[in-house]
Amino acid sequence: MTCSAKGCRLEATWALLWNNPRLHTPERRKVWLACDEHCVTLGDFLSLRGFLRENVPVDEIPADAG
Repeated sequence: MTCSAKGCRLEATWALLWNNPRLHTPERRKVWLACDEHCVTLGDFLSLRGFLRENVPVDEIPADAG
């Protein structure tokens, strides 16, 4: 699994669970993967829009996320 940041090919260590409340039901979770370097910037991007719900280590991604 690789980081979702543009141009990054580092191994992902974090999963940013998010949803767009205008498009998704409250329980739905989409996933962006992030390396340690990009976790904050990707999280800030999602938070600014009100989309970020939770950050978890990649080995704790819920089975129903995606």
